[in-house]
Amino acid sequence: MLASEFDFDLPPGLVAQHPARPRESARLLRVAGGALSDHTVADLPDLLRPGDLLVANDTRVIHGQLAATRGTARIGITLDQPRPDGSWHALARNARRLRVGDWLAVGDELSATVEAVEDGGGVVLRFDRVGAALDAALHRAGRLALPPYISRAHGPTEADAADYQTVFAEHAGAVAAPTAGLHFTPELLHALAGRGVGRATVTLHVGAGTFLPMRTEAVEDHRMHAERGVVSAATADAVATTRAAGGRIVAVGTTTLRLLESAVDAADVVRPFAGDTNIFLRPGHVFRTADVLLTNFHLPRSTLFMLVCAFAGNEAARAAYAHAIGMGYRFYSYGDACLLELAS
Repeated sequence: MLASEFDFDLPPGLVAQHPARPRESARLLRVAGGALSDHTVADLPDLLRPGDLLVANDTRVIHGQLAATRGTARIGITLDQPRPDGSWHALARNARRLRVGDWLAVGDELSATVEAVEDGGGVVLRFDRVGAALDAALHRAGRLALPPYISRAHGPTEADAADYQTVFAEHAGAVAAPTAGLHFTPELLHALAGRGVGRATVTLHVGAGTFLPMRTEAVEDHRMHAERGVVSAATADAVATTRAAGGRIVAVGTTTLRLLESAVDAADVVRPFAGDTNIFLRPGHVFRTADVLLTNFHLPRSTLFMLVCAFAGNEAARAAYAHAIGMGYRFYSYGDACLLELAS
């Protein structure tokens, strides 16, 4: 399987620079049984069924773009993933200047010690505080690491600080937003509850690696970046209860789907999970957790478009993307969405 098989032409003007307002007014392309239909996200209560379970990623985006100094040297840092021991994996510009034990100043109040330096610009940092104190210091010293395709001449704005956070956000640790969740508002969640659609959450801290392009032509040679995730016992139970009652599992975003597929056992039962996952969902994968996927429109040649092709089927996914481009749907993080039913 080759990455070039997942290429397509995307007009630059379809790359969304700002979200729809209100959020649920974003366009929504439904892909079901080979048929395509145009809607808005606000139509979700009519498109889902009573007894369905909506599972969303409740990670909270932090200010993960940092400007650090080591003496007179300036080091650009993009946080990637929190580690179980309280340290952070990060990507560093000018990483060749760093050595284990170096002390970095980040703004006026925050500092970090370099605990490891990796090939390719990766580093492990230990900050001088943890938990809520670190979150607060990062908020003051750092800024959002917006995707490179969102153009901001002077960096992220105050509007981005709100726009690039989902209504589900609870557990701090993501550098990038789980963008399918950006379409939801309290009003939409209220309408879904009124429809009889249940709700549960998982936590997957989306790392900076999500912005990195696929560099291998052979798809099988690509190695996914690891991301830390948690599926609680309550969510595992909600999935099992929904399935037993004949309801569908609706994954909000590829991050949610990847985590659910990482937590399922050999008997197709989602179990509580806490750890790293680097699962690569591509054509040939047999999905065992979700029946429906809500996701944005993704990059050509990306692992996420491969996931869409795996979930909906190659032919249906390509037809959906061709339709979306022809109809002027907006792509990527601030763009529109599609609602995909699992290919039979």
